[in-house]
Amino acid sequence: MRPTRSMLRRAAVVAMAGTLVTGSLLGAPAQAAPASPASPDAAAALATKLGDRAAGAYADSSGAMVVAVTDAAAARQVRAAGATPKLVTRGADKLAAATNELERSAKIPGTAWWVDPATNQVVVSVDSTVTGAKLDKVKAAVARTDGATRIVSEPGVLSKRLSGGQAIYTGGYRCSLGFNVRSGSTYYFLTAGHCTNLGSTWYSNSSQTTVLGSRAGTSFPGNDYGIVRYTNGSTPPGNVYLYNGSYQDITTAGNAYVGQSVRRSGSTTGLRSGSVSATNATVNYAEGSVYGLIRTNVCAEGGDSGGSLFAGSTALGLTSGGSGNCSSGGTTYFQPVTEPLSVYGVSVY
Repeated sequence: MRPTRSMLRRAAVVAMAGTLVTGSLLGAPAQAAPASPASPDAAAALATKLGDRAAGAYADSSGAMVVAVTDAAAARQVRAAGATPKLVTRGADKLAAATNELERSAKIPGTAWWVDPATNQVVVSVDSTVTGAKLDKVKAAVARTDGATRIVSEPGVLSKRLSGGQAIYTGGYRCSLGFNVRSGSTYYFLTAGHCTNLGSTWYSNSSQTTVLGSRAGTSFPGNDYGIVRYTNGSTPPGNVYLYNGSYQDITTAGNAYVGQSVRRSGSTTGLRSGSVSATNATVNYAEGSVYGLIRTNVCAEGGDSGGSLFAGSTALGLTSGGSGNCSSGGTTYFQPVTEPLSVYGVSVY
């Protein structure tokens, strides 16, 4: 599943709900009512509608929604929609071309990339294993994008988390349950695809005597999600364990946005918090590339794989992988939960 232009446009969206600056129609009379503030989804939709004349949207330091555009006519449309326009030199087509160059020439384990609409560039991260000839290859690919790309260093080693809410087990592995979901009266749970690839029968205890269910689908690499059907006749709760004796009820699913405050629950490091730093990131693991991931500054460690990323009662993602740890801090990537919900025809509750 390679990123498309439409994905890149939406991936660049950064939103902060509730603190949006009201815009007004360009050239409207003084007594005209100002345009209603654009919601995060409205800003994303507008950037998509503008096509190559736009390059994503984000929230500035004051919380105002900004849409990057390449011409004055597009800027007027943005103002009319209640957001702030920012003139940039590169539209979605040029950023897509830069990403395609990386896809062709720099798909090296330990690298990841995403669009940063605030700087109008594609950012390429390299971990500590990308050195020598590998780093030279990345630099050469970046040079061919004519300034549309920049490199940043990522501490530690980028890897998937193989050992993730509450613990689930298969074979000799431990992961974490993401979200309980259902289709009618049939119940399932979602977790990471690199976990469900490891075994078909899943258990709730390390001695593997209490069966939870059987794998009903898995997708990794390309994506990183899987689904297990409960076979023990139970009706699991639609919540996330917070590792303090309490639970967070999950009632809906949504799309993450840059700057959003989030929490992650996993069976190794419990409950951790942070914020979203990018969406639609491409991550190149040693086992294969995964597209469309959420990038955060929330830490995670082995065993947290598949665990829940959420904001309040909204499900956002499944823990995929990253670098660093919860002692020194790190970067963690998440599979957006809306995709497996759609693919498998299930919903949170």
